[in-house]
Amino acid sequence: MVKELLRKLSDAHGVSSREGNIRDIIREELAGSVDEITEDVMGNLIATKRGDDFSIMFAAHMDEIGLMVQYIDEKGFIRVVTLGGWFGPVLYCQRVVLHGKKGPVMGVIGAKPPHVMKEEERKKEIKIEGMFIDVGATSAEEVEELGIEIGTPITIDRELTELAGNRVTGKALDNRVGVAMLIRTLQQAKSPHTIYGVFTVQEELGLKGAKVSAYTLNPDCAIATDVTIPGDHPGIEKKDASVEMGKGPVIELVSASGRGLMADLRVATWLRETAEKNAIPYQLEVGTGGNTDATIIHLERGGIPSIPFAIAARYIHSPVEVVDTGDIEAGIRLLVEALKSRPAL
Repeated sequence: MVKELLRKLSDAHGVSSREGNIRDIIREELAGSVDEITEDVMGNLIATKRGDDFSIMFAAHMDEIGLMVQYIDEKGFIRVVTLGGWFGPVLYCQRVVLHGKKGPVMGVIGAKPPHVMKEEERKKEIKIEGMFIDVGATSAEEVEELGIEIGTPITIDRELTELAGNRVTGKALDNRVGVAMLIRTLQQAKSPHTIYGVFTVQEELGLKGAKVSAYTLNPDCAIATDVTIPGDHPGIEKKDASVEMGKGPVIELVSASGRGLMADLRVATWLRETAEKNAIPYQLEVGTGGNTDATIIHLERGGIPSIPFAIAARYIHSPVEVVDTGDIEAGIRLLVEALKSRPAL
């Protein structure tokens, strides 16, 4: 089942540029299922299934958003910078793991208590700049003894938990969902074509790994497996996010309101026809949210026909993201079936 694979990936830690733990899991899962696994100079992991001269690239970013130590004061409190897009109130009072030289160190994110705030202060959003990490130390020297230094990466301390039905919640489902979907697709796919399964780095810092790998591989087309925002819960309207959890994977026609990617319609048609032929549920989306690796891949070389293929995920960029594993299973089936053919490019 994909749920246990997702648990392993979600519970592992790997911020942008520190994705080694995730690479190790992927290598283990794909051993014997692909013809070759290589790692490029940036840290992208490339799993290849060799076929004919037509090549299809899949990109799933391994990195999760996190933090990094910027400064340690004389009392042992740690100031940080963000790695990726955090909304301040989401971070306040979270428990974190600092990945130091001597091993993991637990800490909590603190800030000025609301009890001692003035009335005007309580009305304002708590800014990340006003937060700090408390590891229980009483001095900078004690923090150093723990193996913590400037540049130490930090992740949220949270484990995958099952909710009702097929739904689960955890950290880093953006984009360990896409990673899990690509792993299972590579394990099951039987295609006449050459398949590059690329597990990319530093997506949350500007789609960097995908740019490098797409230039090197120069595939005939590409699919980015990622997550997208549904409009099926309070606080968001369906007109702004039309897809829903539990109704199948999402073929994303437009990302970031056209500022990002206009998906290649030939690749979209290929995926849609595959889904309809095999009675696999799917959804279409014209998105208003963020970009995916497909946004940068389609601009490489002379242009690479690309599309995002996503799973609806609630509360992304938080420690409590929620997905429906039934959507992931349907997405795997669709990709496996699609790889028996090719888009009409």
